[in-house]
Order: sequence, then structure tokens, then C-alpha cells
Amino acid sequence: MFLTEQIKKATSAAIIALYQKDIPFHQIQVNITKPEFEGDYTVVLFGFLKILQKNPESLGNELGSYLLQENSDLFVGFNVVKGFLNLIVKDTFWLDFIDTHYSDSHFGKTALTGERVMVEYSSPNTNKPLHLGHLRNNFLGKSIANILSFTGKDVIKTCIVNDRGIHICKSMIAWQLFANGATPASTNMKGDHFVGDYYVLYNEEYKKQVAQLITEGLSTEEAEKKAPILLAAQQMLLAWEKGDPEIIRLWKQMNEWVYEGFEKTYQMIGTDFHKIYYESNTYLLGKDLVQKGLQKNVFYQKEDGSVWIDLTADGLDEKLVQRKDGTSVYITQDIGLAEQKQAEFNAQQSIYVVGDEQNYHFKVLKLICEKLQLPSAEGIYHLSYGMVELPTGKMKSREGTVVDADDLVAEMISIAKQNTEELGKVNDFTEEERISLYETIGLGALKFFLLRVDPKKKMIFNPEESIDFHGFTGPFIQYTYARIKSILRKLSFSRTLSITNEPLLPLEKQLAFTLEQYPSILEEAATEHNPSTLAIYIYQLAKTFSSFYSEHSIANAETETKKQLRLQLAMLTANVIETGMHGLGIKVPERM
Repeated sequence: MFLTEQIKKATSAAIIALYQKDIPFHQIQVNITKPEFEGDYTVVLFGFLKILQKNPESLGNELGSYLLQENSDLFVGFNVVKGFLNLIVKDTFWLDFIDTHYSDSHFGKTALTGERVMVEYSSPNTNKPLHLGHLRNNFLGKSIANILSFTGKDVIKTCIVNDRGIHICKSMIAWQLFANGATPASTNMKGDHFVGDYYVLYNEEYKKQVAQLITEGLSTEEAEKKAPILLAAQQMLLAWEKGDPEIIRLWKQMNEWVYEGFEKTYQMIGTDFHKIYYESNTYLLGKDLVQKGLQKNVFYQKEDGSVWIDLTADGLDEKLVQRKDGTSVYITQDIGLAEQKQAEFNAQQSIYVVGDEQNYHFKVLKLICEKLQLPSAEGIYHLSYGMVELPTGKMKSREGTVVDADDLVAEMISIAKQNTEELGKVNDFTEEERISLYETIGLGALKFFLLRVDPKKKMIFNPEESIDFHGFTGPFIQYTYARIKSILRKLSFSRTLSITNEPLLPLEKQLAFTLEQYPSILEEAATEHNPSTLAIYIYQLAKTFSSFYSEHSIANAETETKKQLRLQLAMLTANVIETGMHGLGIKVPERM
């Protein structure tokens, strides 16, 4: 049980004993004591004053005295400041905590609870390579999956690939017009980059044709609709939908080129899935649900045959769910896929990692599933995230200004190589060890920088800033971990000495205090679906250890018992950094 939970439980028992009032557990607020006050944890009293008919000062003193008397093994003192009861935890608690957990490789993790959660992320299009925005998506999806598994959830990772539609046909028609039979192999290009170049070529040609039509007297609106390359792409889509063998063959071939490229990127960045869905297999889903919805009066049909749902009473608007020609729209497909995934995996929660431009879409999806009384409805959760921009501004895939994921990863590894060699820290590394280290540092910097920000916030990614060895970065944490591992390799640890009566110095206590919070941080990050909570915590832990180590020697500690205590602190810190960074999908090197 976390210390905060112990304090809540003890406070609840004290209120029952003193005032015969049962305060619900969740209503008891316990915070870390502010630095300007003496204490470790603070019980906020304001929520009890009216119920107990007490003033803050007397309530605080009565509760504090009772807690001190009945929990003498936990508390050594207290003080009351304007409605806040500040509790001082005994050193023996921290020493016992350190001694219990210093070698526990599972510290912070929870046993399986039986709850299954599905996390859907990545969702790429097969007309272009993954880009910087996809990286934030992939890192968020993988990290939240890791964190949820740490807190006892059975996690299923899925991906939906957008492999059909007019945008795919645009790349295909451009390849037919401009490739002259070229392939990724013949051009020595990665497949997703190869196909993505033709998507850019399509848009360049489209702009030229629109401009030409305007000079010939058409309005801009007419020109944009009548550009020959657009008409050809639309015709290709119709041919695909009718199953034209040649079009299907080309579609499969170009998609295969892209999938091979995606797989290489996924392997490099550490992304994986239990199951991948393809829109070409799911776009017809949901039609049966439309009929059921009509029968239940959830949907209504207009005179032209189109089917709608009226969500105005829910603060939204009317939404089309089936066109007049009987074809599905995106929301219909998503409803059908939600039902299919639920039937396959029976997950209690289904998390969709999708950018905030789709906030409205997922509100509608959840509402419709609820009104249809689908078993998947209650668990639908949209993990919305903001756009990633570069210092130079926004990116546009149609214009070829998007930063490809592969290029950015290569740049990060190159910066890691340059910075590490300038510090002269790899002179005794083999070439293979150096390559592995540069990848670990470069990817660690990239992932940490993108995950340290609350997902809901937009952010600017600066490659140079992300790899600073002394800042709020992944490399700083990685360096702290490698430093601890170096200490542990040089010093021997003995369990023959008892340290349970060793008084703690302020920085020793602060480090133990920070380490004890790890399980509750994992729970908070999982509950709020926010990996930045974990990223910020690990950084603060690394900072705390650096302050501790700069002030207190381990090898030349004042006594042998102090040395063993500090070794235990170092071991537990290394373990928490390693598992916490793993939760973010980041590796930590044994040496740097």
C-alpha cells in the first residue's frame, strides 16, 4: 500500500474513533507537504470542517495527536498550519522501505488484475512515410500500453492502416504517369519514402493543371474539380471498388512497398502490435448496425434515402451515418470496427490514440455506440494529443515539407554521436557498442522530449535541445543511470549489516521519499492516460540522486552502515529509472 493510502486509511480510522463519522476514503485529500513547511505529507482538513463542526486548528491538533499515538510506528510528529495537518514520517519507515525494496525488480508494478485494455495507435496512411506527428502518436501509444501493463492490465496493442481511398489512388496515378516502371529496389529507396514521393508529385502536377485550367478561363472552383489528374484518380478509385484486376494488383504492390518501409521504421523506434487492421477489410463494417439503429429509432432516414442521427440534444449536431447510395462514412466504419474488436478481445476499455483534430469525431463515436447499446461503448476513450511543430513552423505532407520519421531518427542518432564523442566518453567502446549507444541516446532523447509534455498540449520539437546532457532530457536521465551502474560495479554490497537504526540525512531522506512515490506515479499516469507524469517524475528522481551524490560520498561514507544504506538507495534508484524509462519505451545504457 502506498504511504499516501496508509495515511488516508489512518485518518479515516481516526475520524471514526474521535467523532463517530465515516468519511469516504476518496474524500480524504493527502498531498506532499510544501517545502516551506515542516513535514512529509499533508492532510487537507477543509473538507471535514462542516461535517465534524470543528475549527481547523482544533481539528488538526486532535487528529494529529490521535495519529501520533495510534500510529507511533509511522509518525514522529505533526504541526497544523491554517487548515493543513502536516505529518512527519519516522526515519524507521524510510529505512524499512529501502531495505525491503532495494533489490526488488518488480517494485512499483502491480499483479494482473484481470482487466483487459486495448490501445489503438499509429494509424498510418499507405501513401506516405511516417512523420514527426506519427512519432508522437507511436510513442504515446506504446508508453501508455507499457504503463497500463505495469499497473496490472492485460494490454492489447492494435493499429488500423488507412490503405484505401482517394489519397491512396493519388499516389498510384502519379506512379503510373511518372515512374516509368521504377521500384524501391531499382531506385534504392525505402518503400514508404518511394510511394510518398509520388504523392508529392501528384500534388505538384495537380497544382500545375489547376493553374493551366484557370488561364483557359475556368473559375478556381471549376479548375480544382476538373483537373485531369484528379479525374483520373477518382476513376481509379471507382475501378478499385469494382475490383478491377490491374488496379488491385498495383494497389497491392504499392501497399506492400509501404508496409516493408513501415516495418523497418517500427523496428527502429520500438513499435509493435498484437493485431493490425486494414481499412480495405473494414470499410464495409457497420451497415448492419445502421439497420439495427433504424429499427430502434436511434437513426432516421431522410427522403433521399440517407441515414442520420440527431445529436442536438447531446450538444452536438446531426450526423450522417450512411449516404443515400447506401455506402458507409467513416463514423459507420468505426462503429463496426469497435463492435468487431470488442467481439474479438472483450476489452473493458478501448483507447484510441488520435490527434485532437478528431475530438468531435470520437465524441460522436462514443455517443452513437452508447445509443446503440453496444458492449464496447462505455470503454471508449480518446487519448487526444496536440500537434507537433518544428521551430520553423507547421508541416504539410502534400507539399513534401513534413519531417520524415526516418530522417529525424537518423538526425537524432547523428547528434548523439557528435555530442558523445565531443565529451570523449566512448574511447574504450568497440564500434558495435558505439553504434548501439548512439541509437540508445538519440532515440531516448527523441522519445523523452515528445513524452515529457502533456499529450493534450501542442508542442515544438527542437532536436538540439532534446539531447542536452544537462537539461530536462532523456540523455540526462540515461547518464544518471549509467553513472549509478558504474558506482555499483566498483563497490561491493553486503546484507550482513543492519541499517534499520541509521539516522537519515536530509538528502538521503529526500531520495527515499521520492522513490516511495513511484507506484503511485505509475497509477496516476495510467489513470490519467498521461505518460508525461512518469517522464517528469523520472527526471526529478534523477535530479534528486545527482544532488544526493554530489553531497554525499558512497565509497567513502562516514560509516560502513552508511555506505551500505547509500548503496541500497543507489540500487533502488537505478531500478526505478530503468523500469520507469522502459515504461516510456526508452532504453538506458549500462555505460556512457
